[in-house]
Amino acid sequence: MKGKEITIYDLAHQLQVSSATVSRALKDDPLISLKTRKRIFEHAEKMGYRTNYFARNLRSQKTHTIGCIVHELQSNFINSVLAGIEKVTAEASYDLLIAHSAESYKKEISNARNLFQKRVDGVIASLSIDTVNLDHFSSFSEKHIPVVFFDRVEKSDKYAAVIIDNYKCGYEATAHLIEQGCKKIVIVTSSLSRNVYAERLRGYKDALFDFGLPYDENLVIINDLSEQAGISAANQILAMKPMPDGAFIANDFVAAVSMRVLKENHVAIPDDIAIVGFNNDVIGKIVEPALTTIHYAGREMGEVAATTIIGHLSGESTIQKINTIIINSAMIIRQSSLKRKRDRPATI
Repeated sequence: MKGKEITIYDLAHQLQVSSATVSRALKDDPLISLKTRKRIFEHAEKMGYRTNYFARNLRSQKTHTIGCIVHELQSNFINSVLAGIEKVTAEASYDLLIAHSAESYKKEISNARNLFQKRVDGVIASLSIDTVNLDHFSSFSEKHIPVVFFDRVEKSDKYAAVIIDNYKCGYEATAHLIEQGCKKIVIVTSSLSRNVYAERLRGYKDALFDFGLPYDENLVIINDLSEQAGISAANQILAMKPMPDGAFIANDFVAAVSMRVLKENHVAIPDDIAIVGFNNDVIGKIVEPALTTIHYAGREMGEVAATTIIGHLSGESTIQKINTIIINSAMIIRQSSLKRKRDRPATI
């Protein structure tokens, strides 16, 4: 039978048992004696039998597969989220299909269509930077397939969302810089069409207001989160007269790149400009001075998103009742923001 796919009927014929007996044995059904199960398993392995999961899934209307759409792959945060998702889905015996939108709305639409065609049981997604609506996820809701968004989300009664309190983070980062004596604080962020950046900016504005400092649109730098964005942000800061004495930067990598450029131009950190980043990436511990940042629990976010969708699929909960889950975050104070030397940095 070389080249031919072995079926349960082939096994039944060779072992002189019914196909039903073979099927039950391969599912480890206790109604089949242990001796018979062992005999069938050994023969199936010897003959190179492979379970036809596709046919089985068509019968059960389940694929035991979760689709995951991420906007980038070269990110410590996204990688930690995926690790959390994989841990929970694997424990629940679900396979994971990962799709990459590469910050493209069009590609995200294509990803969603492909996952729908592959009959995934649920979807976990973080939106691309230029996504304008959730229409491409409607096919899932129409088929009662659960969708959970994480980090970059849009509010909707149809889907659950797992986020941090970005407003609170933006407020606390800005307040910390003000408490260090900063009077002119620049914010380096990304597209305000995404909740994460819009909410951090709102927190920044409110902190300025509460501490009696004016809001200046010229101190809002909006770009992507690339290395070039960090270089550009630093050059814009250097061109400001007078130069800002504080900076809240929405990504640790961009903050690290900006710090390098500033230092190359003889700007002392934190004495000339205090800096706070975001995400608590490893790079924040490597740069000099070590970077004050916001701890963003990616693995926990992934675990919560996956647990939410598995809970829905198992009937333990429903997406509509859960709606929004907020993960804890915390500021980690290191040397990059400490103008007032009496303050002691966190040891995390």
